[in-house]
Amino acid sequence: MNGRLYVVAGEMSGDMHAAGLLRALITLMPGLEVRGAGGPVMQEVAGSGVHDWLDQAAVMGVVEVLKHYRFFKDSFERMLSEVKAWQPDVLLLVDYPGFNLRFAAAVRKELPQVKIVQYVCPQVWAWKKGRIPKMAAVLDEVLCLLPFEPKVFEGSGLKASFAGHPIIDELSEEHLGLSRNPSLVALLPGSRVPEVEKLFPLMLGTAERMLQSRPELQFAVPAANARLATRIRELAAGSGLGAALEVRDGGAHRLMQEAACGVVASGTATVEAAFFGLPYCLVYRLAWPTYLIAKMVVKIEHIGLINILAGETVIEEFIQSDAEPCSVSQELERMLDHPEEVVLLQARLAEVIATLGGTGAHEKAAQAVARWFPEPSTSR
Repeated sequence: MNGRLYVVAGEMSGDMHAAGLLRALITLMPGLEVRGAGGPVMQEVAGSGVHDWLDQAAVMGVVEVLKHYRFFKDSFERMLSEVKAWQPDVLLLVDYPGFNLRFAAAVRKELPQVKIVQYVCPQVWAWKKGRIPKMAAVLDEVLCLLPFEPKVFEGSGLKASFAGHPIIDELSEEHLGLSRNPSLVALLPGSRVPEVEKLFPLMLGTAERMLQSRPELQFAVPAANARLATRIRELAAGSGLGAALEVRDGGAHRLMQEAACGVVASGTATVEAAFFGLPYCLVYRLAWPTYLIAKMVVKIEHIGLINILAGETVIEEFIQSDAEPCSVSQELERMLDHPEEVVLLQARLAEVIATLGGTGAHEKAAQAVARWFPEPSTSR
């Protein structure tokens, strides 16, 4: 079955989700041609037709995006020209709504015959509910990762389906059966340099406080790539941790299974940590202008997905000025001192993760995308 698919993903998690979907879709449609923009994992699956733009595209926050305005403008125009020239059957947009929904509108205007599917629902249930009519005007379907999301689009005219969360597929084979080291604390500051620069000093300060009263502790931080590893080592050089801190080349999922507890940057890693049963607290900091704007428009009580799914505080969140070493170290020490509470927390994390569905999310999403292609007799 032939067909043409153009894909856009702009973050590491989107690269992973898109690659899993593409792998399943190519199995369903062996003659499928794929082009687009994403990351190295997508390239491994779909080949050189996918342009790797992740290093520059993976920025977050209003201020950070404005700093890269020229890059995004040039990328937008280049991709639109590619789509117009190639004329795919389906445009698949993976997460990254600030860019992707604008791109969807431009493609809808220039090529109304192209079917457009958004994989990973923008968090319109948290803020920007005014986006829903705009999404309905430019998308043919939105594939949701969270069980409550399809209901948000009822009455909008936009088809919305729950495919399950692909993180279950991506992590299901990574259980290593490790025993937790009661003296090991995980520091997980994120996968972007700006994020690490905001959060890792806080984590270093937390570790220094804990080490004063618990000299037996060891701390480990995984670096997603060589560039991050260099920056993390630079930041750590000024700390008093010395040999108590290990900077690892990757291995975040292993660390989540080894450590007794951890502090995790808000984002996908918080779901990964919950999947692996790591007792943790969440930290989150943005540039103050970005944070103040978000504060005005976000209408939910929590920012951590585990807490949002549970509808209550399962893990503690330390946000902006509350994200400071004293509070975070106290929370981690509470976990170390009360193993009976940790057992209950791990059970609750498992319950929440179960609501994301079982394995097979990539296959379900691929089947949904495949339905938007022309029948074989009318395809190219």
